[in-house]
Amino acid sequence: MSELSKETKTTLLYIIVAFTFSVLMRLIWVYQFNGYEPFIFNGQFMINTNDGYFWAEGARDILSGTTTNPDAKEFFDRFHQLHDLSPVATAGAQLTAFFAYILPFSFESVIFYLPVFLSSLVVVPIILISKSLKNLEMGLIAALLASIAWSYYNRTMAGYFDTDMLNIVLPMFLLWSIIWAIRTKQDIYLLFTAFDILVYRWWYPQSYSLEFSFFGLILFYTLIFDRDNKYNYKLLAMMLFAMMGLPEYVRFFIVLIAYVTLKKESMQEYIYHILGLGFVLFFVTGGFSPIWGQLKNYVFKDTIAVGEEGLKLHFFTVMQTIREAGHIPFETFANRISGSPITFVISLGGYAYLSYRYKVMLLALPMVGLGFLASVGGLRFTIYAVPILAFGVAFLITELSSLMPTAKLKILSMVVLTLAILYPNFKHIEAYKVPTVFSANEVKTLEKLKKIAHREDYAIAWWDYGYPIRYYADVKTLADGGKHSGAVNFPLSYILTKPQNVAAKMARLDVEQTEKDFVLAQANTKLSKDKKVKIFSTIEQLTTNYGFTNTNDFLHSLQGNIILPKKTRDIYIYLPFKMINILPTVDLFSNINLMNGKQGPKPFFFVSRNFKDTGDRINFGHGIYLDKKTGKVIIGNQQVSLKRFTKTVYDKNMKLHVDEKLLNNTTSINIIYMSNYNTFLILDDTMYDSLYIQLMVLEKADPKLFEAVELNPNVKIYKLKI
Repeated sequence: MSELSKETKTTLLYIIVAFTFSVLMRLIWVYQFNGYEPFIFNGQFMINTNDGYFWAEGARDILSGTTTNPDAKEFFDRFHQLHDLSPVATAGAQLTAFFAYILPFSFESVIFYLPVFLSSLVVVPIILISKSLKNLEMGLIAALLASIAWSYYNRTMAGYFDTDMLNIVLPMFLLWSIIWAIRTKQDIYLLFTAFDILVYRWWYPQSYSLEFSFFGLILFYTLIFDRDNKYNYKLLAMMLFAMMGLPEYVRFFIVLIAYVTLKKESMQEYIYHILGLGFVLFFVTGGFSPIWGQLKNYVFKDTIAVGEEGLKLHFFTVMQTIREAGHIPFETFANRISGSPITFVISLGGYAYLSYRYKVMLLALPMVGLGFLASVGGLRFTIYAVPILAFGVAFLITELSSLMPTAKLKILSMVVLTLAILYPNFKHIEAYKVPTVFSANEVKTLEKLKKIAHREDYAIAWWDYGYPIRYYADVKTLADGGKHSGAVNFPLSYILTKPQNVAAKMARLDVEQTEKDFVLAQANTKLSKDKKVKIFSTIEQLTTNYGFTNTNDFLHSLQGNIILPKKTRDIYIYLPFKMINILPTVDLFSNINLMNGKQGPKPFFFVSRNFKDTGDRINFGHGIYLDKKTGKVIIGNQQVSLKRFTKTVYDKNMKLHVDEKLLNNTTSINIIYMSNYNTFLILDDTMYDSLYIQLMVLEKADPKLFEAVELNPNVKIYKLKI
């Protein structure tokens, strides 16, 4: 009994040490930027991930309990206005609201520090798994490394308020319960495993792929190594019941009933029948459908998405433009998982050796496989492999240390080797000085918008800024981090990159059609399947509404005097300076023939900040020069006469002055020198005439179409007048 007590005390001590270490490492960023005003709002640091504002919006609305629909009976309708997309029914928002309600801290403090403490809980299952393998030192070393490894730290650091703060913690607890179930054969772990799945799915609905992978590997493990063990079949059945495609509360009660049933001695002879029933219910309730959907989204990515019905429009897909969903080189891949390529290779070998010694660790392969999916699916997946490969290098360290002749040398060797694998990750943390999503000045601008606009009004901006705009300005948006398909992005791209006259019309059309589609979708919920009205993309709806069968003809009609829908709300155009870097990417989504999917010719647009003035020339970089004597722009081997040179400068009152000189009206290459930003733009007429350049860079808004609401170097906001 005393030996068990000692082991328990050691386990708790190691958990406390690893948890404290993880928290302190995440406070380095806080220390580095302590008192840095641009990152602080309402006396607290702002968060540094766009998606975090999604959960923050939902939590805020839950806590406020505001509503414009007092007769609503649905849970989510009690906390926000109709069609605002606030995620009040999601786990992230609900858990955050709970913590914000019970803790004596500001809401801003809760959302900023919550990732620090929740993500650090990953050390608990790591050490508990190691306890099962009778190697607590391995658990401590693995916990220290996993808690601060590059990718895990990047996505769980202070201010990274997103589902990732529990996305590794929960599957690691699931792995722990599975391993303990198989090693102890205790019935309580059947319930723990099922509850782990329920909580994991509640927190992260996309968890089904990993859950199903665990199930498949347990089935394989059972058939190969433990075929006659009925306990494993009970475990598989419990997992199937927990994974069914039914609401959480239904699965909860089914799991409880299954647990009580499977515990009965009289039911042991029916275990295979119960397992078969689990398979049937899993597939009948659609348990496998979302798994295939995830594979299509992240592995089988297409550049162009084609509609299956209606006009069969072709849209440019967003997955090809997201960095986290792209291919990554081996060094980056290895660094993100283990901190360095050397540690990664050692960790991989260590995990193979650990699995050879303890076959139960093969059950961690789904997380390794999902982590390795980063090679095709993007760097976001690397976090899944982090804790498992941390076991590998930690196991080798303990094995090597065990060869030492004395206890002191054993401890010393473990400490030295552990510090060696931790050091690259610590250096990464020290250098990883990511900014907040918005600066304090940008937030102040949105606060002004909040006072001017109504909650039913729209702010039009690229999808990157959707969530934070909704959070700070409390207005609606057309796109955000969760709503940015090619069909959604087409009209937004069109608005931002086309001339003002057609952009303004598209803004009004898209907003009003979006609201109509919300109403139609709500009406569909009350109709039988055969009576539901098909809702197409807004651009297709608009095409057919105006009597066209070819979207190109509809877009051409915007240049004329088409009749716009009745105005039901105000629309604001949000134009941040930081968007200038992604303007060519924004253009991709509307620079496409929707009828056949052919991309149009790319407009020329180049941003230069590291330019050099050599006297006769200005070298913009990448083989682009301006010859001052001839007035020609040299682009590679081509020489093009400069059409116009424009200089912008803010005076002491922050009023913008634009000096535009037309040099040659027969060419189409322009240069804009944004003196206060120390930035040159080299761009053709297509980009020069775009709404973004005209309104944000030059402040040359058509007074018939737009009214300036806020003009400052960071952000320009205009109100649509039509």
